[in-house]
Amino acid sequence: MSWRIGVDIGGTFTDVVLADEASGAAAVVKVPTTPRDFAHGVMEGLRVAMSRHGVAAADVGWLAHATTVVTNALLEGKGARTALITTRGCRDVLELRRSARASLYDLFQDAPATLVPRHFRLEVGERVDAQGRVVTPLEDGDVDAAIDFIARHQVDAIAVCLLFSFLNDAHERVIGERLRAAFPDRPVFLSSEVLPEIREFERTSTTVVCAYVGPILKSYLARLEGAVTAMGLPAPWVMGSSGGVFSVAEGLRMPAMAVESGPAAGVIATALVGRQRGLANLISFDMGGTTAKASLIERGEITTTSEYEVGGGGNVRRWLHGTGHPIRVPVTDLAEVSAGGGSIAWIDPGGVLRVGPESAGAAPGPVCYGQGGGRPTVTDADLVLGYLNPVALLGGALPVDLERARAAIEREIAKPLGLGVLEAAAGIVDVVNAGMAGALRIVSVERGHDPREFTLVAFGGAGPVHAARLAEELEIPRVLVPPIPGGFSALGLVATDVRRDYVRTFYAPLASAAPGDVAAAYAAMEDAARQMLRRAGVPEARWELARAADCRYPRQAYELTVPVAAGAVDGGTLERLARDFHERHHATYGHASADEPVQCVNVRLAAVGRLAPLDVSRSVRAPATGGAAAPASREVYFKETGTLRCEVMAREALGPGASRPGPLIVEAADTTVVVPPEWRLSVEPGGLIVLERAHA
Repeated sequence: MSWRIGVDIGGTFTDVVLADEASGAAAVVKVPTTPRDFAHGVMEGLRVAMSRHGVAAADVGWLAHATTVVTNALLEGKGARTALITTRGCRDVLELRRSARASLYDLFQDAPATLVPRHFRLEVGERVDAQGRVVTPLEDGDVDAAIDFIARHQVDAIAVCLLFSFLNDAHERVIGERLRAAFPDRPVFLSSEVLPEIREFERTSTTVVCAYVGPILKSYLARLEGAVTAMGLPAPWVMGSSGGVFSVAEGLRMPAMAVESGPAAGVIATALVGRQRGLANLISFDMGGTTAKASLIERGEITTTSEYEVGGGGNVRRWLHGTGHPIRVPVTDLAEVSAGGGSIAWIDPGGVLRVGPESAGAAPGPVCYGQGGGRPTVTDADLVLGYLNPVALLGGALPVDLERARAAIEREIAKPLGLGVLEAAAGIVDVVNAGMAGALRIVSVERGHDPREFTLVAFGGAGPVHAARLAEELEIPRVLVPPIPGGFSALGLVATDVRRDYVRTFYAPLASAAPGDVAAAYAAMEDAARQMLRRAGVPEARWELARAADCRYPRQAYELTVPVAAGAVDGGTLERLARDFHERHHATYGHASADEPVQCVNVRLAAVGRLAPLDVSRSVRAPATGGAAAPASREVYFKETGTLRCEVMAREALGPGASRPGPLIVEAADTTVVVPPEWRLSVEPGGLIVLERAHA
């Protein structure tokens, strides 16, 4: 018997999913996240899960996990002390940035703090021109001075980014060799190795991000790898931002790939459920303890983007350009808002009720947890409204205090606003729902998609509580709740593939580009990809190499990525690429210029090592631990009806084929499903819950 294990570190809980490769059965265990040392929470979750379900370490063939270490280091500004070496005259490119501004008319807004202070940005004399020719040789004295400065100032990591090194990396390689010889114990990141791609600011920013978080990621992964292998488990894989996993060694070569690690896993799991149910158009909605995330899957394809900024100050970071640090690596395209079960409700100076972005997190957590929290959260509001079990959550493992939550809402929200406690709690839920509906609009309506043509897949511990109301807001006709929603992102970790993306600038008009040169660029990336898959131990029969190219019309500033057919590259291949670009441009912008020449900017390669398919349609859930048996009914507040006596059922009592009208509360060990009035619940084989509007 071979088991796969996925571990997802959330802001409040760490989820562990165990999946049996033979049967597809899966179970989830939740333990509190340990912010001071994430590895401790991971190890505790593994011990609890394997003990509870009788899984021996020798039976585990796959262990993957999603980490927030990289993102947290950037958000909190707690990365390594980093030095940047660049071409003389270009040390301030991180300060100059792009002209994009989050608030166009705010003359006093500050750009994000640079990750490398100016006195740690070192210049060397050298110059390569835009054709890759050496104009000024590298000055060895400047390299010596940089090495001396780094030695005297206890720098932890070094980034090197020279002008046009994506065309000619000779100078960068010399500097890299000198640095690695002088500082063998410190990571050195060359932009020609990290991102050999045009655009100086984005290339510099990505390389600096890798250096800034590299030592922290290395320390964390070394501790985790040592601990899990000591248990007899296989070395862990790390979830990447693009929706595939990579080895620890690959992650240390490109730490930026671990940004937005957890959200990508949830989207992967959503696509898996869609394939098994025959649904091509889905919106994934993941509401956990700290944030809510939404992503769109169209025709079964997960959308990724390379235009991403991490560490931004906006609630929907994906769309607020100029607020964070750009990284040019493929990232699952999603919108994220600071709205989770732990988001704190408060009243601003103008007397307006707000929710978030501050979160109670794992410590102290919501007021009802009784762990020292004093400010009401969304979870407290859900509890007061009757949506959550008034005795305990997590199948009895987490006792809650209803009266403590009620008192906090009354003290902090209801009395200052002159409202009753139920009205105040309902207001908290309405405010947080409005923010989450905004994220759903961003990935659907604002991209030209009609949400009425999609199905909402709700997961995360709090997702199924709020999903029906969000579907009403956007007129989404159907909501799916997967079998283990509380650990659904962790489920994506056991169902994903090994993946690494490669890019190389190839700047030439397609009409005059030499097919042999294009073929050589792809061949170099394919060689690197095959070596990576071989190191990862993926059987060659499961390798997939997908080509693509970034193209644009002359004088355009940004490109569209177009797939390129496999096989030999000839003139016909480039002509077909030009035709495909015209079609993609028309589909994206509503117009195309078929008579215009097409410019190729970058060539790309996605290397994928497929895992054996995992059928999770027969998933089972972790058993309840007692002490929180669902009562037959309880008082629940709905805006249509006010307070009424609502039936409450355990999820285990709803077998395949069951159908019940709302209002209804369904409790499980890892989540609660709220079925409002005018909605109907049905259960499909495999435990998939479907919510539909009764009048639809």
